[in-house]
Amino acid sequence: MSTILGMLTAFLLVAGAIWLGGSPWAFINLQGVMIVVLGTFAVTAISFRFQEMMTLPVNIWTLLRHGQRDPSDEAVKIMKIAVEARKHNDILLLERLLPKLKDTPFLMKAIQLVVDGTEPEEIEQILRREASSASSRHMRSVDFLRRAGDVAPAMGLIGTLIGLVRMLGNLDNPAEIGPAMAVALLTTFYGALMAHLFFIPLAAKTEHCTDEEALVNNLYAMGATSIRRKENPRRLEMLLNTVLPPAQRITFFK
Repeated sequence: MSTILGMLTAFLLVAGAIWLGGSPWAFINLQGVMIVVLGTFAVTAISFRFQEMMTLPVNIWTLLRHGQRDPSDEAVKIMKIAVEARKHNDILLLERLLPKLKDTPFLMKAIQLVVDGTEPEEIEQILRREASSASSRHMRSVDFLRRAGDVAPAMGLIGTLIGLVRMLGNLDNPAEIGPAMAVALLTTFYGALMAHLFFIPLAAKTEHCTDEEALVNNLYAMGATSIRRKENPRRLEMLLNTVLPPAQRITFFK
């Protein structure tokens, strides 16, 4: 929600300033859109495979929508599962929990490995590899957004140069100077707008969500391994607090 509200507010502020300053139609230029908007995506696409380009929007949306989980809450969730497993010492209890974990696929897979009787070391290896793969996939999305944030102002500069060349080539025709100058200025405006109000902030937010998801997945892996080893939940609480930031550490046992 903060991502949507932040971007919406930023664009509304810019739109409001344009509207109060005069006709908003003066800021719409088809040539500028072609050079900057379409050009940015075309140049950025050179750095990525076609399959990646097709999946990037879904990856970014999924991460922003589902990836923002509070590590403290997830640590408490793991502790509750560990306490129940320790109390009843029943694998079927964990199996009954699986349908309730559909909103957290990584945790569901971790508990499924425990239910299947996988060795603790193997559980840890499988979950570490899967977490690393997920982080790498999300970082490709960050790379795409950062690359687009670098390209957009550059395309704006290219559009500015095109407009200036046209303007200087038509100094003897005053009617052509205005449109050429509009292209020169608006392409710079479009490039700055796309980079600093969309691509760069979204890249920073996506990177933050990726780091937070990696932390939560690490908690899941530690919890599943501890449950499989039938360790005391108090020890698990201590282990979880070693990776949680100081402000987010939990006190499950009073």
